[in-house]
Amino acid sequence: MGTDWKGLLGAAMQDMGALAKGNPKLMQAMETLDKAGAAHGALDAKTRELIALAVAATTRCDTCIAVHAKGAADAGASREELLETLAVAVGLNAGAAFVYSSHILSAFDTLGK
Repeated sequence: MGTDWKGLLGAAMQDMGALAKGNPKLMQAMETLDKAGAAHGALDAKTRELIALAVAATTRCDTCIAVHAKGAADAGASREELLETLAVAVGLNAGAAFVYSSHILSAFDTLGK
């Protein structure tokens, strides 16, 4: 099963445009947040887009994937850089599950007494 990423991106931009038109202050707030992420300038656009894709993988946001995959490609990210980024995201998710599993075991041992 393939995802129509171009269609998803187009529909998402349309939907977000309607939301922005209906609530301009919300759009202004989102733009402020976006600008704040790049305010220091320590990371280039490509690195920020790759980070966004790692986060999108962990939060399972298809629209975020579409927006930031296009952004990463436009910023010059290579497929190899993306694959390494995604490997970090997979490792983080596995690590988080491991850490939370230890918390669950502790809660069970504490609360089950």
